[in-house]
Amino acid sequence: MFLSMNWIKDFVDLSGLDELKLISQFSLSTAEVENDIFFKGSDISGIVVAEIKEIEDHPDSKKLHLLKVDAGDEELTNVVCGAPNVKIGMKTAFAKIGAKIGDITIAPRDLAGFTSYGMCCSECEIGISDDHSGIIDITDDVKNGTDIKEIYDIDDIIFEVDNKSLTNRPDLWSHYGIAREFAAISGRKLKEIETDDLSKYSRLPKVDMKIEDELCQRYSCLQFENISRNVSPVNMRIRLYYCGMRAINFLADLTNYLMLEIGQPMHAFDSRKVEKIRVKRFDKPFTFTTLDNVERNIDENTLMICNGDTPVAIAGIMGGLDSEIVEDTHTLTLESATFDAASIRKSTVRLSHRTDSSIRYEKSLDPELTTLAIARFVKLLKDYDENVKVVSSLTDEYAFHYPEITLSFDKQYVDRYTGINIDSETIVDTLNKLGFKAKNKKDEFTVSVPSWRATKDVTIKADIIEEITRIYGYDNFEINTATAPLYPTRPEKVKKDEDNIKDMLVKRYSLHEVHSYVWNYYDELKALSIDNISEIKLKNASNPNIESIRKTIVPTQLCQVKQNVGFAPQFGIFEIGRAVSGIDENNLCIENKLLTITLYSKTKSVKDLYFELAGIIETVADELKHSAVQFEKGNAEYNFEHPVNLNRIVIDSNDIGKIGIVHPVVSKKIDKRASIVFAEIDMDKFTQIENKSISYSEPSKFPSMEIDLSFVCDKFEPIGNAIKKANCGLIKKVEVVDIYEDENSKSIAVRLTFSHNERTLKREEVTEVTDKIIDELKQKGIELKG
Repeated sequence: MFLSMNWIKDFVDLSGLDELKLISQFSLSTAEVENDIFFKGSDISGIVVAEIKEIEDHPDSKKLHLLKVDAGDEELTNVVCGAPNVKIGMKTAFAKIGAKIGDITIAPRDLAGFTSYGMCCSECEIGISDDHSGIIDITDDVKNGTDIKEIYDIDDIIFEVDNKSLTNRPDLWSHYGIAREFAAISGRKLKEIETDDLSKYSRLPKVDMKIEDELCQRYSCLQFENISRNVSPVNMRIRLYYCGMRAINFLADLTNYLMLEIGQPMHAFDSRKVEKIRVKRFDKPFTFTTLDNVERNIDENTLMICNGDTPVAIAGIMGGLDSEIVEDTHTLTLESATFDAASIRKSTVRLSHRTDSSIRYEKSLDPELTTLAIARFVKLLKDYDENVKVVSSLTDEYAFHYPEITLSFDKQYVDRYTGINIDSETIVDTLNKLGFKAKNKKDEFTVSVPSWRATKDVTIKADIIEEITRIYGYDNFEINTATAPLYPTRPEKVKKDEDNIKDMLVKRYSLHEVHSYVWNYYDELKALSIDNISEIKLKNASNPNIESIRKTIVPTQLCQVKQNVGFAPQFGIFEIGRAVSGIDENNLCIENKLLTITLYSKTKSVKDLYFELAGIIETVADELKHSAVQFEKGNAEYNFEHPVNLNRIVIDSNDIGKIGIVHPVVSKKIDKRASIVFAEIDMDKFTQIENKSISYSEPSKFPSMEIDLSFVCDKFEPIGNAIKKANCGLIKKVEVVDIYEDENSKSIAVRLTFSHNERTLKREEVTEVTDKIIDELKQKGIELKG
């Protein structure tokens, strides 16, 4: 939100103070100010009021005119001008020779055979609006030669406040609210807002208005006639432009002006089109055309402002096209209302349309503002359009009152929370400057919270402490070391496992840890031909690309691999993140914490990369759980998984995850020449596996015997099962030593290590065991390789 120091100084006298320092103090005490501060008008000089005395058409141009202007000098000045709105007697902004506009210094210039000794300026050229349709038409009675900055507020300091820091402060969405903060920071007095006395219209007839829905908290309105002004005063337009809004017409500009000044959005209806105001919702959806000429779908949950049964505005968001203020509007019905904040926020999401009004309503506006804003509107309207006439009494229906909040605490409470001694007089003075009503009786404080802070901001005693300390100044606190007992805490088991796994993957295997959001990015998945795998979808998602929550992290990592294929010929990434597998009986998401690893290589075969990943998992299980891993045949669930090369990861009969190769279709979309494998482990299941203690045994003093057996088989699983079935205590070690594959067959070579702790083994007893294994495998059709 952009803020004008000129506007703030309307309500608090800051003369003699360093304004930039005050802005910095405001950033420290109240809300974050963005880095850029704009010094409006500082880049222009030498522009004066000049009157056009003579006009001749250029002999060789249809657009150019030859002017003689009176710029307050003894002689008239010759100017070549191409503006279409020039006329004799018109006063305009004139840049004399030597004047500066931005980086341009005005000098005599030849234009189409004639010399121009200056330039007549548009509002856009001097930076007070974006209107460049013609030169400025100054209608005020001003002496020729007067500096333009003497009659208009062109010089100004504009600063921007981060909207996020104002979310809990609806009172700060206005210049008057900001001025209150500046008054408290500087110790200066806050001026009252000048308003009109609405009670003098109490005998006039009321507006036919009724609230028919509880979502409307308060609705105030007033009617006017004999409105003649269409164009806003220049200074009003300048302030609107500096604060990021464009001028439309006088009545629309005035409502926008007051929204920026007081924080209360208002809407002006043409009274000829709105006679009977009703605030309600409709039973059935319908379409409605708003002021921006867009047809919008209105559902049964959206609050509407109606003329009887005919909708004329979306409450709190935008008016309708059919009731807008037009050039011949001379009667006005002014709306000033507050609505339920959650309702407005939900409506803006459904409509995908946020406005300056709705942003303020979403913050829980103070209902007390509605009549103040109308009284201020009447005051300004009469100042700028003297013949205007109020034709109704203030019609006000107050349906919802926020509770009054009074908080009590003692001096010890303040001292304990702040850690410093702030005297009682300073506490009361600070709170009163901020609009609170604070009383002190023997260091016992009673504080009444003002209505503009009681809608959701200040509700507990700790909030009052924040108000005191931020104005006192956090930089004024003495730095002291806190004294408090520190107790060691044992990390949770799952956190300990996570940290150990991360250390191992990074330090030992040089994998890169990544972090990602829980969304499925639809466009990225579609580019890789991966299905959008999700059990949960968001209603009314603001971005359809992220409307579903992931069920597995693997697709997310495949998208990350795709984005980094140029990073290195081979790399690995991992993440311990969350995914959602469904909804429980309480309608809450079932979250699963998953360890996901993906390896990518342009130099290794898929087989080598797969066994490398399997080795990583085996090492993790061995070092953290002292358990062996089994890889059992799995079935592909998703289209990114290879239908054949997918295995379940099993530890002590617990199925904790899967390991596999990426489907060729997806792999080619990522990189046609690369190998990609993945694994995903349920961390909760992994943590629950018992950490077996390490058992030690004395090595045999007698020589061991190694037997190599090579079987014609494409899987190790049946070989391993046959060895287990032999149930021989002499077998101390089993390892795969070689895998051979040709066009016709595949063979696996296994090395069995036999030993006995008390004697040397005989060939016969070892042969007996190996024969059992060979016979068992023969029965399954698996032969020794010849």
